[in-house]
Amino acid sequence: MCAATTDLPHLGASVALTDGGLETTLVFLDGMDLPCFAAFPLLLDAAGRDRLDGYFRRFLDIAEQHGVSFVLDTPTWRANPDWGEKLGYSRTALSDINRRAVAQAKALRAPYVARGMTVPVNGVVGPRGDGYRPEMKMTPVEASDYHRDQVVAFRDAGADMVSAVTMNYPEEAVGIACAAMGEGLPSVISFTVETDGRLPSGESLAEAIEIVDDETDGAPAYFMINCAHPSHFQNVLADAGSWVQRIGGVRANASTKSHAELDAATELDPGDPDDLARRYRAMRDGFGHIKVLGGCCGTDHRHIAAICEACL
Repeated sequence: MCAATTDLPHLGASVALTDGGLETTLVFLDGMDLPCFAAFPLLLDAAGRDRLDGYFRRFLDIAEQHGVSFVLDTPTWRANPDWGEKLGYSRTALSDINRRAVAQAKALRAPYVARGMTVPVNGVVGPRGDGYRPEMKMTPVEASDYHRDQVVAFRDAGADMVSAVTMNYPEEAVGIACAAMGEGLPSVISFTVETDGRLPSGESLAEAIEIVDDETDGAPAYFMINCAHPSHFQNVLADAGSWVQRIGGVRANASTKSHAELDAATELDPGDPDDLARRYRAMRDGFGHIKVLGGCCGTDHRHIAAICEACL
């Protein structure tokens, strides 16, 4: 069991933004080749680092222009042992890359913080396996052990928090939350859901959140939903159980397509940024405690700007 976490500074704001779909932007809009959909190798050369800085700076500028906080992610969704091995990186190399990712984010945020903006650096942990299919399930203890090296690297480099993103079954999320707490870092758990609002593993969102909270003594600072269109989960939120109050953020897809359809897609579906923004506004009208707003697959700076303007 894990102790309760500390507060995070951006939660005191009315709205905090994140970026959009990093990998889909790089692949479909910028024409880059990302083997295994991994952005972290870009950290290893100057051109790649410049590309990442340029990407994130667009979103930081939107947040600064609107006077809101920004949660600055590391591009490390795939920087874990299994995916690293597929790409030819050792555990030692991955730890170095994860530390570099935090250092890069801290350098990027520095001028914004100097001007008074709140910009926590968020160490991103992705699923061990595929984000859409829970093909191999770990126990919470196995998950904690598996993800601990990445969390330690984030801690050593001075990250402000850790987020487990695109979690598709509860046990892995429990393990990451416990690993983060064991290293003294606040955690956020972001689940993905299918078109029926349930996790790919079959649990309802309510069940998944309650499992994590029960197993960790409520360790996560808050929960999020990502990699699903609002139409996939808006009816679930209407359930209005107490668990809904634990959802602090949403990073929705631009497209209404299912995970299976997105996985097979050869072209980007950017959806309608204005429609997406209206859906966020409606969500905020009903659930004002959901204040961390961003995007996932298919979204870019246009979507985030529209969301920000609609929700302020």
